[in-house]
Parts: sequence; structure tokens; C-alpha cells
Amino acid sequence: MIDKGKKNILGVCVDAVDQEAAVAKVMSAAQARRPMAVTALAVHGVMTGALDRTHAYRLNHFDLVVPDGQPVRWALDLLYRTHLPDRVYGPWLMLKLCERAAVENLPIYLYGSQPHVVQALAANLRTRYPGLVIAGAQPSRFRRTSPEEKQAIVETIRASGAVLTFVGLGCPRQEVWIYEYCRDLSMPLLGVGASFDFYAGTLPQAPPRLGRLGLEWLFRLIQEPRRLWKRYILLNPLYVVLIVLQAIGLKRFDLSKATQPVQELRFG
Repeated sequence: MIDKGKKNILGVCVDAVDQEAAVAKVMSAAQARRPMAVTALAVHGVMTGALDRTHAYRLNHFDLVVPDGQPVRWALDLLYRTHLPDRVYGPWLMLKLCERAAVENLPIYLYGSQPHVVQALAANLRTRYPGLVIAGAQPSRFRRTSPEEKQAIVETIRASGAVLTFVGLGCPRQEVWIYEYCRDLSMPLLGVGASFDFYAGTLPQAPPRLGRLGLEWLFRLIQEPRRLWKRYILLNPLYVVLIVLQAIGLKRFDLSKATQPVQELRFG
């Protein structure tokens, strides 16, 4: 188990943890019914914070930010010699936590995506883990929510009896949602992005070999070019340049420059 603490990657605090440590931290919080904000960041996720200091503030107040993409793990090694054996892939983390939740009889909640996706996801998870208790599943509204709607969502999740909520709203909406809901819900909230579509069977996953080579982004770009081309074609090269500048000391990323949000966005 490896846990070398939080490290500054382009002004975003990423935890230098391995898969075992990430699972242990989340399960400990779930068992204790303790609030915990968790997400898995690849390059795009890190860049949302690097380019938006308000969002960086949100990310830097998460309890656990794991290196989802190989380029993020490589940056941790380059800058801090962390020598992590592998990335902490968000979809893998979700499955491992569902497996543990099934064994320990800990109810989970699914929040996000479209009705048919979240329904298929719940069915597939129950098939994969027969002992898994899914206390509730709620699709996204795909719009801003009112304070009253937010409170209703909080009360629904609380009343379900869940002790662990997976959030599939996509980056950065899911991180905003988790930041705004975490202290209202006494449980870990995990941003798992495309995992909902992967395990619902509505979106193919990249072959493991591409993931190991840091080329999962290329597979996803081929699958959804119109939606994702700006994310990968523009942000990936900028990420590499900024990491190199941080590594050689020509650019510093001051964590204190992050700006606290002045109002809630209330994505739902």
C-alpha cells in the first residue's frame, strides 16, 4: 500500500496513492459514515483546475484525488519520484469498491447520466456482484437545480440508507457537484465519469494496452471526435508543456492563488 500524500501538479493537489491505498481510504470513510470527496483525474481533469483557479480551489479541497491517467502518474514520478506502480483508474476503482461493498453489505447509490444508462448500470452491477445493495439510482437533470431541488436530492440520498455514492456527471460537473454536496451527505462521494456508460454497456472501454501506454484518450477521441476533440487536441499538448515548465522550474503553480467559489453552481 502506497500513500505519499498530496502533490502539486499544475496547481492541483493529486494524491500519490496506489490502488490498494485508494480503496482502503474510501472504504474506511464509508464504514464510518464520514463525508469524503473523491475523484479520479486524467489530464483533462487536471487541466480544468490548472486553467480555472476557482475550480482548482474545489479540487484542492477534495479529500482524495487519484491519478486516473498514466500521464498524471508519470508527472507525479517526474516531479516527485513517487514511483507508483500503476495509475488508479476510475472505472477500476468503482468496481473494486462495489465488490467490497457487496462483501461488507454496504449500500451504494448511483447518481448521474441518463435514465436508461443508470438503469442498465444498476442491473449490470447487481449481476456482477449478487450481494450488492443498490439503495437508489437517480439520473441527472442536465441543468442547474434550485436550492429546493438540491435539498430534495440530499434528502433522497440520505433516506436511501446508502453509505457510498458514485457520481457520473462528467468532468468538471461531477467535481462541482461533489464539492457542493459532500458536507451535506455523511458518506464518500466519488466522481467516476464515463464509468457509468462503460458498465451500462453504452460506451466501449479502451483496450487495457492503450491505457497502460497512456493512449486511452486516443481511443475515446476516435469514439467521440466531435465532442472530445478540443479536450484532447488542445489540452494534451498544453499539459505536456506546463509539466515540463514545472519540472525545470520555469513556472511555479502557487496553491494559495486558488480562489474560493462565491456561489454554488448546483449542477444536477
